[in-house]
Amino acid sequence: MVDVEIKRDRIIIRCKGKKWDWILEPRYWRNTLIWSVFLILFPIISYFVSPILLNTVISANLYAAIAIPLALMTLGTGRMNFGPNFFIGVGGYTAALLSIAYGWGPLATLPLAVIASLVSALLFSPLVIVARGLYYVLLTLLLPLVFMEITFIYTDTFKGDVGLAGIKTLVSTGTVKLNFLIAAFISMFIMLLYLWVVNKVIKSRYGLIMAAINDGEEVAQGIGVNINKVKILAFVFASGMIGIIGWFYAHYFGTFAGITYLPLSFMIKILLVIFIGGRAQVFGCIVGGYFIAFLEMILIVTMGPIQPVVFAVILTVLLFALPEGLFGLYRKRRYREYMPTLHVRR
Repeated sequence: MVDVEIKRDRIIIRCKGKKWDWILEPRYWRNTLIWSVFLILFPIISYFVSPILLNTVISANLYAAIAIPLALMTLGTGRMNFGPNFFIGVGGYTAALLSIAYGWGPLATLPLAVIASLVSALLFSPLVIVARGLYYVLLTLLLPLVFMEITFIYTDTFKGDVGLAGIKTLVSTGTVKLNFLIAAFISMFIMLLYLWVVNKVIKSRYGLIMAAINDGEEVAQGIGVNINKVKILAFVFASGMIGIIGWFYAHYFGTFAGITYLPLSFMIKILLVIFIGGRAQVFGCIVGGYFIAFLEMILIVTMGPIQPVVFAVILTVLLFALPEGLFGLYRKRRYREYMPTLHVRR
């Protein structure tokens, strides 16, 4: 017989004369466990309700999965990247071109999509060192827009606004709804994995170093921190994670067009996920991702053509009404410093 005893500061399990003792306050994991169970059950419920709802869950997971590494990048560089969708384009087009040219499946294209994202991030990583304030914002904003123009110029390769078709699908079971369900769990796994990894990083020694750089570069450099190395590592590592989402988009839809993910409108949506969720808090990214995805879906169904206007008005009001974001409402009642405070310099 297994006897589980949960105390305030530890969990004790006894079984057949053996005892396992974990010193851990349940308040630090209880809510996380509850929300994780809810997130796992939600796609199953959506499967029996509507494929549209299931597709919205996938969009929400992917929005959050883009915003989480972007929050890490912001913390590690002290600057807000306004062009994370550039790496979505790199990862997506790499997977799409390889799949179409060689007939490769998702598992075969994934490593090269990650490598392409990491290499491209490494090439542009000096931006986090030499560019500051408005210059950094403009340069990162231009990256996806220039890439989109390249897709129009080299239409033989990228197929312009039509996009690449014939990509091997992520899941193929013969049943569309089942494909959606499996894809939903894959997207959720990626999102939760990103959350776990980033949360571990920001609570580690490197997280403290990034927080020190974020609070004051001169002070961090004065105590012996190699700030340029940390900035480049944060930029490249987070960009590789974002590139995987481009790979997912390409194989999930079986098509990939830069005009869908590279424009300014998609980038603004990701930034809103961060700020509506809670000022670059990694847990708030999930709240923001689900809020943005489901608000967009509800407005499309109910408002029709005026959906973009209503969508923008609602989000503008929320940005002013909730400066700490939706996750900030939770933190006011149950405060815990989930992530070092961001001080993005101009």
